[in-house]
Amino acid sequence: MLTKVATDKAPAAIGPYSQGIIANGMLFASGQIPIIPESGEITQGDITVQAKQVMLNVGEILKAAGTNFENVVKTTCFLAEMADFAAFNAVYEQYFTGKPARSCVAVKQLPKDVLCEVEVIALVK
Repeated sequence: MLTKVATDKAPAAIGPYSQGIIANGMLFASGQIPIIPESGEITQGDITVQAKQVMLNVGEILKAAGTNFENVVKTTCFLAEMADFAAFNAVYEQYFTGKPARSCVAVKQLPKDVLCEVEVIALVK
């Protein structure tokens, strides 16, 4: 059985997808970009500012699914510029203290021209 995860404390899906799906005790969360949930606007600022908003959004989806950052087993991180890798990591390590498995790649362009996007897979207890 699949359970959809939805919260108004994270950005609404902007396409034909869910914020997250729980299947067999695992959360598969859609990628989060630095959208401010209350306004729908992109957080303005450098990679540090945008990454913090992304982490807040990820945290709210984890919470809505009944889990947290400590239960994340895998992340996939997308950067608009690999030059932002160190600054992104400085924010990332504040949230993912359990050091889950991770992929991090630079891509040509992200939705709404943001600087980063993060998706997670987490254990739901």
